[in-house]
Amino acid sequence: MSLEDVQHESGASGRFRSSAATHVGTVRSLNQDGFVHRPELGLWAVADGAGGHEAGEAASGLIVDALRALPTDLPPSDLLLEVQARLGSVHDTLREASEQRGPGAVIASTVVVLLAHEDHFACLWAGDSRGYLWHAGGLLQITHDHSLVQDLLDAGEITEEAAERHPHANIVTRALGAELDAFSLDKQLGVLVPGDRLMLCSDGLTKVVSDVEIAGLLGGEAPLDAQALVMAALERGARDNVTAVVVEVE
Repeated sequence: MSLEDVQHESGASGRFRSSAATHVGTVRSLNQDGFVHRPELGLWAVADGAGGHEAGEAASGLIVDALRALPTDLPPSDLLLEVQARLGSVHDTLREASEQRGPGAVIASTVVVLLAHEDHFACLWAGDSRGYLWHAGGLLQITHDHSLVQDLLDAGEITEEAAERHPHANIVTRALGAELDAFSLDKQLGVLVPGDRLMLCSDGLTKVVSDVEIAGLLGGEAPLDAQALVMAALERGARDNVTAVVVEVE
């Protein structure tokens, strides 16, 4: 694998510099991940589609398209509500598409979204795509997986070691397009200081790169480079699509 195979974007606006990268991985022929990289709006996202050949790509693509279409002049006070509304609309569209395909059909996608303005951030998510914060020399996971394995961990029924090799590690309990009584996103708010870094990623990264390794690539004197995180996963034989977005507060 080489950097030439990695789709990459970078940019800066206001207090924030950012980098985004994605790769199909070492096994699959189709990349069902997608990212949104809009530093001018203080908006970044990662989506990881599911639903079989092409359907997963279509699901994550709807999320990416909806967020990329947000107007640049949208006030920060309105951005959070507009993001929630657009993701809700995508969820409804995916549910309709699944129902048209018949019983058991799934067209869905996880999503994790970062909104940042001045010294505050909001992170929204559904599924097991994650958000991390590097702050004061330490790495903190700011999302909580919506997955079967996480539910078992929370209930004390399995250990962290068992979770890493659980046969149902790919089962998520919440996603856009999934069969839910009502659409909902979890939300985490926080304060930012200069030097903080945030990362969004699909589970193709966290399946093969440990939090310790992520900390080494994300924090300290490490360059701001999402490609380095994606390459680390590829070097470990990533069998899934891999996507990462990194944002630094200057």
